[in-house]
Amino acid sequence: MTSLTLRLLNARGSVSPVVAFMVGLGSVLGVFMLLQLFNDPEIFIQTLAKSLGLGSVYAIIALGFVLIFKATQTVNFAQGGLAVAGALFLSFLVADDHIPFTTISNPFNDIPGPSWIGWGASVIVAMCFAALLGLVIERLTIRPMIGQPLFSVAVITLGLEIVIRVFNNDAVKIEFRSLEVPWGVDGFRIGDAFINWSTMAAMITAAIAFVAVYFFYRSRTGIAMRAVAFDQEAAMAQGIDVGRVFAIAWAAGAVLAMIGGVFATQPPVRQTLSVEPETATIAFRALPAVILGGLDSATGALLGGLIIGLAEIFAGQYAAGEVGWLGAGYPLIVPYIVMIIGLIIRPYGLFGTPEIRRV
Repeated sequence: MTSLTLRLLNARGSVSPVVAFMVGLGSVLGVFMLLQLFNDPEIFIQTLAKSLGLGSVYAIIALGFVLIFKATQTVNFAQGGLAVAGALFLSFLVADDHIPFTTISNPFNDIPGPSWIGWGASVIVAMCFAALLGLVIERLTIRPMIGQPLFSVAVITLGLEIVIRVFNNDAVKIEFRSLEVPWGVDGFRIGDAFINWSTMAAMITAAIAFVAVYFFYRSRTGIAMRAVAFDQEAAMAQGIDVGRVFAIAWAAGAVLAMIGGVFATQPPVRQTLSVEPETATIAFRALPAVILGGLDSATGALLGGLIIGLAEIFAGQYAAGEVGWLGAGYPLIVPYIVMIIGLIIRPYGLFGTPEIRRV
């Protein structure tokens, strides 16, 4: 019996709260979706695509939270700042036509062929920058805190978020920074339903990220990370370099934050295609997905992101006639309501690892 199966069944073999929650939620959503599909197929398909796209963006951000938490047992509150910093670096590359902080022209802009090839190469460079930023932050502020209270580490990440966000806001609060996204707000149609290319790109990117993490967890380094997550002191006693594990987790988390920050400027999240102060909020919008799925579960990050994305977009579409008493911003509240319900049923998240403490 697999570990996932063991999580889904309790000691007596009866249905666990996770299964009950998933089956109950799935049944309600399934019936509702079928009704809407037959009522107006075009609107339903368009709404479903948006929700899956938004859920994919949340899942990418959530996976960054999970990787860092799994290695350090700390929630990284600086994820929003890292998202904007990485996206801002990409903006400097593609919009200013030169390498940031230098006068050297960006060589990728001169690559022959379609424009998206050079843009994709610039994205890879921006990912490297994000990884480097994550490594520097980990080495200077997180590594010295190994063995110290986790609360102190969490407060440090909160301070980092404020510091990074101030620098980011100074760069974009007057004039938003364009990312020169090749597909813009274009898309394709399925019947009368319009689907943005950015939505498809987010879903494909999320799938690639989770496949990569799946194989990473089964590598030697991934096993070491799981050992550190289980018990840092025991891992150190077995000769595992905890500092190296921390560094890898922060580098990967920063890269995922940067990718999420890029998608946070595009439909279905935003329409500006530019980095702006509000871009940083994507991390906190994704937090319900992290909590609902479980802070230490990659599977939970994926499912949590999709569930939250579905809830937010479908509520925004099909409850729009009730704005009078719900309020204009009610779709942003729905994820937190779903999160609260999930936590009441499963306090450690749907796929989080329960922690038993003796009092």
